[in-house]
Parts: sequence; structure tokens; C-alpha cells
Amino acid sequence: MRIGIGLPNQVRDVDPTVVPRWAARAEEAGFSSLATIGRYAYPGVSDTVALAAAAGATERIGLLSGVLLAPTWPAALLAKEIASIDGVSGHRLTFGVGVGLREEEFTVPGLGARGRGARFDADLEIYREVWDGEPVGENAAVPSGTRQVPMLFGGYTEQALQRMVRWGTGYIAGSGSVAASAPRFEAAKRAWSEGGRAGVPRLVSLAYFVLGDVDAGLANVRDFYRLAPKEVADSVVPCSSPELVRKSIADFAELGVDELIFVPVTDEVDEVARLADVVS
Repeated sequence: MRIGIGLPNQVRDVDPTVVPRWAARAEEAGFSSLATIGRYAYPGVSDTVALAAAAGATERIGLLSGVLLAPTWPAALLAKEIASIDGVSGHRLTFGVGVGLREEEFTVPGLGARGRGARFDADLEIYREVWDGEPVGENAAVPSGTRQVPMLFGGYTEQALQRMVRWGTGYIAGSGSVAASAPRFEAAKRAWSEGGRAGVPRLVSLAYFVLGDVDAGLANVRDFYRLAPKEVADSVVPCSSPELVRKSIADFAELGVDELIFVPVTDEVDEVARLADVVS
């Protein structure tokens, strides 16, 4: 199982200058991927901006949106943003997507929370068309050589799994417990097989961590999930010691997860080295 690390882009009032420095240190430490958290009605750095900054600060490490709230964006614009990040990074991006839960995240007029699932299904067609170089107006929106960016799907519904089967390369679970994530991974594998897809889906999970200022980290998590459904908020418990990090690794490896990404809950850049010391 590969071990990745999140970017602190959605830590409340994050220092934006930390993002590229964090990315460079993560690559130097040998992590497999850098991941963002997607949210807009919150005082952080947009996931697309954080991923672009990370792409510019690194050369090898994988990049992942984990997950980006796709129906909050105009489809063709988002398709171009994602293709651009993938292109400048040398095709290191995996596009992790979900429909979102909070109505406040839908900030673009005409793209509200109502009907977001049906809109997302139509958007997925548009992404493929844009990445294939089909015209948007008189011209293509992306350079020749743009690829179909690999997609992971997150979510708690059957519709999310069906989108994964049709469009994706795998499933990404949120930052919950092993017990909460295990049924979702089983459902993803079952849907993949029943949908006639060859092989097995890529399985990725997120897990929050804090190894420095634990009190600040726990306060940040409570703040981030303050308006989330209770069952979601209650399932999020950061790994706050080396022992808990190691236990999380062992538990998710036992589930057959391909990659576990530890998401920071503070923007203290020394957290990269602390985590690397534990997982190396």
C-alpha cells in the first residue's frame, strides 16, 4: 500500500505560501501523492490552485483532488482547469470528484445544490468531450495531446458507484474510520465486477493526522465539520500519535486499499517530516 500526504489547503486561515513548500518537502520525503480537500465556502485555498502550485513545486509525486466538488463548477471550465493542471504536471493528476453535501458550497448562480446529481452526469460527458479536443465554440479548449484524466469517485450513494463504473478508475473514501470505510470499498468492488469492468478498481482512502500541535489540530477538525451531518462528523478522528498512524496503515492495508493519504489538520510544514519519520 502506498502512503500519500494531503496539502493543508483547507486548514482554516492557512498561510497560502506554505502550499508549494509543503509539496516540495513531501516529494523529497518520498510520499506517493499529494492530495487536496475540496471546499469553497471556507477560508482556505482552492483545490485547483493548490494542485497547480504543487505541480510547479514538484517533478515526480502524484497529484490528487480528494475530492473536488465538481457540480459547483461550469463543466467546460472545470474540464479545462483539470486538463491544464494535468498537462503542466506532466500527467501526474488523478481527478477525484464528488457531488458535495453542503448547499453553501454551490456559489455559482444557476449551479445550485438542487439537481446536482443529474447535472454532474451531464458534466461527465462534457469533460470527456473537452479532453478529446472537441470544439468549445470555434476552437478546442485544450492543447492537442491532452489525455482523458483518470477519475476517482467519492460518495455514499449507489449513483456514485455507478458513475465510478462508467467513468472512473476507482473509488476514494472520505476521512472516516476503517469500520466506516470498509463497506464502501466492498460496495465499490462489487459494483465494478457487476458492471463488467475488468480487473479491480483503484481504492484510495483519506485519514486525518496531527503529530505536532494536537489541540490545534483537533479544534480545526471540529471547525471544518461543524455543519456536516452528525454521522459524518462523528466518524472523523485524526491520528494524533505515531502509534495511531501505524495502526491506521495496518488496518487499511488489511482492507486491500491501494493508497492511504494522510491529510493534515494544521499548516505547520514540519508535519511533513514528522509523518515521514513514522511511515518510513
